[in-house]
Amino acid sequence: MDLKNLESLSYFWPELILFGTILLISMLDLLMRNGRALAGLAMLGCAASLIATFDLYSAQPGWLFYRMLVLDNFALFFKVFALAALILTIWMSLGSKEIDQVHQGEYYTLLLTCGLGVILMASSSNLLTAYLSLELVSLTSYVLTGFLPHSRRSSEAALKYLIYGGVASGTMIYGMSWIFGMTGSLDYAAIQTALAQNQVSKVALFMAFVFILAGFGYKIVFVPFHMWSPDVYQGAPTPFTAFLSVASNAAGIAIMIRFFFPGVSTMAAGGAWTAVAGVEWPHVLLFVSMITMTVGNLCALNQRNLKRMLAYSGIAHAGYMLMGVAVLSNDGLQAILFYVIVYLIMNLGAFLVVVMIANATGNEDIESYRGLAWRGAVVPAVCLAVFLFSLTGLPPFAGFIGKFFLFAAVLKAGGVFVILAIVAVANSVVSLYYYAKVVKVMFLDFPDPSDKAVAVDRGNVTLLLPLTALTLFFGVYFYPLTYYASQSLRFFIK
Repeated sequence: MDLKNLESLSYFWPELILFGTILLISMLDLLMRNGRALAGLAMLGCAASLIATFDLYSAQPGWLFYRMLVLDNFALFFKVFALAALILTIWMSLGSKEIDQVHQGEYYTLLLTCGLGVILMASSSNLLTAYLSLELVSLTSYVLTGFLPHSRRSSEAALKYLIYGGVASGTMIYGMSWIFGMTGSLDYAAIQTALAQNQVSKVALFMAFVFILAGFGYKIVFVPFHMWSPDVYQGAPTPFTAFLSVASNAAGIAIMIRFFFPGVSTMAAGGAWTAVAGVEWPHVLLFVSMITMTVGNLCALNQRNLKRMLAYSGIAHAGYMLMGVAVLSNDGLQAILFYVIVYLIMNLGAFLVVVMIANATGNEDIESYRGLAWRGAVVPAVCLAVFLFSLTGLPPFAGFIGKFFLFAAVLKAGGVFVILAIVAVANSVVSLYYYAKVVKVMFLDFPDPSDKAVAVDRGNVTLLLPLTALTLFFGVYFYPLTYYASQSLRFFIK
């Protein structure tokens, strides 16, 4: 299926519904100041878009808009992921005092626009649409990071994010120009055909890949493009930080997989992938993965602010997910898709607890969690412990299953990748220290007389408990997620 513009619209309903919701919120914001009503409308639009996405699973895969976008199970997976992340973030925003301070019509408009960019990133089958969708995510993220009024920390984080993003974006588009110069096309299928003829300079192609990786790495937050992350996570509104922590990583992973697998690699019989001869980008990712997870975990050890600690934790988890890309196999890709769903649940849950405690104490430092379980917040304390141990990769939590699949895919690849698995296991052990430190502060440290009792908001608890239950459930019964991940690896190539 290769459709033109008007024909493609009938397969573009999720994006059209989301775009219509964005326009409607923008107009209603001029007439009403009820933030909860606007949030409800945003959530309703995301739900309608999600229903339209599920309806597309019965459609025939193919190219849309003159091969600018692609419709396949992989794209649909990340549409579902992005919309689920949006719904959960909006729900979290309703219970955040930080969001009460901002202009909520603009906030929800920008948040949905950022989610729309994530959806388009996973569907891009052309370097031009990949770049434009990534910039859509980036530009809205810059604004949302600095959205807190009268907050110097928020403004500083937005400026740093903008500078790093501009440099990474320029580097990436420079690499894309090299690809266009060597292959004569921006279309992934045409690029793959040109590379298969083996008439391209391998050195120039490798350098182009490195430049493009700079742009992808800035979204995924792997070293050395990670330096914006801690300041942005700490300075941005916490609900948006939660969305950024899962959606930015997932979008970067999606656009990288789309480019480096069906874009420039070839799939042989049996589902095995083969990289371009003479361009060993999987081995580059192997070293980047090891460095990223190590730097993330080591830097997290001495953090005193929980949001900043979770930022370095996110860098480490980006390193874990890169393992699945580096092994160049369907097993690795399936493990990544499983892991991004699990990471969505447990990381959003952890940030939701941060929102709840910040509402009550006005503080995000780990010290403010001292004796939390004995200050009227035993439910958030227990739930946060579940999320943190799941992030560590301990059984019987969902994070353990996610890491198990990643490590198994790496060990199956054999050779030098065994070293990668050993480094990943060692890093998981290191991460236990700083995750367990927070649990120890909540349960074993006695509160001071100056520590106030923490009032738990019921609206936040109604989201917190399902996220905790899913973290436990998928740690025991994970077949539905593994099946969904395996079915989502169906790329449309020709």
